Amino acid sequence: MTPDEALTSLRALGDPGKAKEMASYHKAPREYLGVSVPEITDLANGWRSALDLSARVDLSRDLWDTNIHEARIAAAKLLTQARITPDQNVWELFLSWVPDFDAWAIADHACDVGRRRLEANAARIEDVEPFVSNARMWTRRAALVVTLPYAKKNFPKPQELEIRERVLGWAADLASDKDWFIQKAVAWWLRDLSKHDAARTRSFLEGPGQVLKPWAQKEAARHLEN
Repeated sequence: MTPDEALTSLRALGDPGKAKEMASYHKAPREYLGVSVPEITDLANGWRSALDLSARVDLSRDLWDTNIHEARIAAAKLLTQARITPDQNVWELFLSWVPDFDAWAIADHACDVGRRRLEANAARIEDVEPFVSNARMWTRRAALVVTLPYAKKNFPKPQELEIRERVLGWAADLASDKDWFIQKAVAWWLRDLSKHDAARTRSFLEGPGQVLKPWAQKEAARHLEN
């Protein structure tokens, strides 16, 4: 499967009307083909089954570099799986994508790749920490999105609990960031945590979470009120 063949397959599923709607919705200046995520996933699954890991990484890199909306989602779908061995090249590719984030959909699909590689090697949290102080909002947001699995563990192991507390420290630093997407990401992290550790979520909201905007505090506490 070559990049040109992959793009031909994506373009064949395109819908110009839908593409126009997507461009208006996502707002990031790039080409949109009008292909749904389930259709992209089906294509990527077929390519994945036909390619070895090295070829998949190469295809993912090439698709990402096209800067086409659907191609970037396909790039992420090609590498979204729990078990990849060896996986350092996949992690490094993910890190190379982060500075390109400029819209939530592509960023979130790419972070699906990063989450799995972070869970496979928790030491990679050191690579994520610099995201928190990055000048780009989308990079700061990625620090929370890529670590979401650590909010969702009912019985975290000591290392997982350590990472959870580390990320809560990042969330405390980001709580005063007034950007809507950052407020939403902090609230999202806390909302997910509240389903697994309500006491720790309340503690955060009664402390550093007090500087969150009211709507973000309400979102973070949504499951605590039930």
